[in-house]
Amino acid sequence: MPRTSLPPHRRLPLLVTSDGDLLDELLRLAAAGGTEVELAADPAAARARWLPAPLVLVGRDQAQACLRARLPRRPRTVLVGRAGELDPSWEIAELIGAEHVATLPAAEPWLVDRFIECGSDRPAGGAARTVAVLGGRGGAGASVLAGGLAVTAARARLHTLLVDADPLGGGLDLVLGWEELDGLRWPALTDADGRVDAPALVRALPSRGDLVVLSWDRGDLLALPAQAMAATMDAARRGRDFVVVDVPRQLDAAAVVALQAADQAYVVVPAELRATASAARVVAAAAPHCTALGVIVRGPAPGRLKAVEVARALGLPLAGTLRPEPALCRGLERGEAPAAAGRGPLATLCRRLVGELTGLPVPGAA
Repeated sequence: MPRTSLPPHRRLPLLVTSDGDLLDELLRLAAAGGTEVELAADPAAARARWLPAPLVLVGRDQAQACLRARLPRRPRTVLVGRAGELDPSWEIAELIGAEHVATLPAAEPWLVDRFIECGSDRPAGGAARTVAVLGGRGGAGASVLAGGLAVTAARARLHTLLVDADPLGGGLDLVLGWEELDGLRWPALTDADGRVDAPALVRALPSRGDLVVLSWDRGDLLALPAQAMAATMDAARRGRDFVVVDVPRQLDAAAVVALQAADQAYVVVPAELRATASAARVVAAAAPHCTALGVIVRGPAPGRLKAVEVARALGLPLAGTLRPEPALCRGLERGEAPAAAGRGPLATLCRRLVGELTGLPVPGAA
């Protein structure tokens, strides 16, 4: 069952423990989940495989050692031990960055499910990279940037999901020119509050090629429960390579869930004084929920306000700038997806951002 070398297209769960009895139990559960695993007796042996692994299980015997080794925080890390061994469990789990504490034997079915996920047909590489985009003020262009990032990621052969978290935004399917495509929209999913089957979700949504979109429709306005967003983001993390979420400026509970799931968030701000003042309120509300937040400044600048000045006023790193692009606006009115041609300032920025987030080469214009 264990493996020490892997084919280049497959990464396996990593078990970090020197407890032979615990290792035997975890190997049994991995076998029940239909997946092989990699083994590391201590943090030194685990370091090279720590970040690439789609799932890391840290035995209670190695928790303090992992803490001393200062291994980087990563998603999908689980602290595992037997009943009576894990007190105070959450304290050490939080210190090593574990998202869950699994106590055996009670957690055996849950762990088998996690192993099943890792043994699925999805190309391995860990959890999806997730990006959130917000507008610093109304009409800032956040939805267009979100669409451009999703289109660019899909052109790079990444299995991509674009999520519309703004009930008042008019529908991201319109931004892509997909309003006529069949598939579920948010109103059909607002009751989701548990584990969503990732392949089933992808099959049910409007899609073209590697891009899938979960959008609002133009029907009655409905509240989006936080539980539905949490279930959707969990399925996206398991079933996609790259996720982009268009987040509303006025954060509701569902938007907070999306921000907390994001690896990176961008706030889009026109190069204007009033827009910068408005964006300061958005940043103040969003920053507590983001692990990384940057600003993208969009021209023109009527008062010659510089992008670095906007970033400095907001106290954020400058992630990029966008020059005016009249052809983009005309294309959107004709139903052309943003950045679809791979040319222009938006496409150039999106290629750089997707490349930085994934570490993969992103193709330019066709």
